[in-house]
This record gives sequence, C-alpha cells and structure tokens, in this order.
Amino acid sequence: MQIYAINGSPRKTWNTATILQNVLDGFAESREDALTEMIDLYSLDYKGCVSCFECKRLGGPSYGRCAVRDGLGALLPRILQADALVIGSPIYFGDVSGMLRAFLERLLFPCLVYDKAHSSLAPRKIPTAFVYTMNLPRAAMEERGYPQRLAAMESYVGRLFGSAPRLLHVCDTLQFKDYSRYKMEIFSAEEKARQRELEFPADCRRARELGAALAADAAGEA
Repeated sequence: MQIYAINGSPRKTWNTATILQNVLDGFAESREDALTEMIDLYSLDYKGCVSCFECKRLGGPSYGRCAVRDGLGALLPRILQADALVIGSPIYFGDVSGMLRAFLERLLFPCLVYDKAHSSLAPRKIPTAFVYTMNLPRAAMEERGYPQRLAAMESYVGRLFGSAPRLLHVCDTLQFKDYSRYKMEIFSAEEKARQRELEFPADCRRARELGAALAADAAGEA
C-alpha cells in the first residue's frame, strides 16, 4: 500500500519534512505492506500549469493527463495511483509555498472536467491530508483566517479525489536554531525554543496518528 508525502518546503530536514515523516511513520506502523516515499518539490525542475489545455482536448493523446514534460512528467501518474497522499507546506504570506501551488495546479487541473457536474478524471479515490507549518501561534492563525483561506484548495482535492482531506496545523514553529544571527525582533528565541521542546513532540505524535488514520482510510476502515 503506497503513500506519498509531498514536501512543499525548501528545507528538507526541518519542520514540514519532520511532520511529514511522522505521518509516513504512522502509516507504516499501521500497515505491514506499507510503501512510503517523501517527495521534495524543491529538488525537482518544473513550473505550474501553462494553460495549454492539452489535458482537455477531446480525442487528444493527453486527455485527462498533463502534457508538459518536465520534472513532474513521470511523477504525476504515479501519485494518481497512490493509496494515500499527504501534502505539506510551510505558510508563506498566508498561503502554501509557490512550489506546492504550482504542483497542485499540475496535479489537479487534468483531473477536473468542465462539465455541469465538475466531474473528476482521477483514476481512483485517494485518501488525502494536508499538514501546514507556520511561525504564527494558533490564535493568530485563526484570527487572520488562514484555515478559511486554505480551504479553497482543500476543497478541490477533496472533490477530485473523493473525500475531504484530513488536516493538521502546526503552529508557533522554531524557524532556526540561532535567532541572534537574524533580524527577528518580533520573536522570542527563548519562547520559540520552549515551544519546540514542549509542543513540537506533541505535533509529531498527532502526525503519526494522522498517518494511522490515512492507513485506515486507505483500507476502507474509517
């Protein structure tokens, strides 16, 4: 049973990647036949949708598939055959990273049919989850309306892949180890370090639980 974790962060070993790895570990702990893979988007060479509409051309060789041949060309068909998918990103200016946005355009648009029902050409239903990491505390995240802003893309994923994504918001994260090297007066290095020590392990546990839930979803047990 295959699950892919999509890392939309440029940092391959920090908050987002750590949370995603815990989701993969939770999935693997729940399934003896689990196959897990982390995909770092910033290691790939690609761009967002170029609006060629070859995926919509009736009778065309790329109907229902992205026609662009770049770093995503071989990856997108594999992901569409996954048993589960978890998508992770840091929050930049209230939204996901640019690389993740470009990836989602390329993954989702070929699946979306412009008929009255807004049908899906996804080859199978895929249980999905989004995990977000951000330096804002949870109360500030809610006050600024981040969940509502992020819900638009979540709804497309849910509609096209068959069910609403599960969600995990990881807040008040440690951005780096030594705050003294950067102009960061609005943050307290001591409070950030304390948050990392006390709360981040709990976030990792929740990520493992999320992985187990995705395994149950994929097995039809939820």
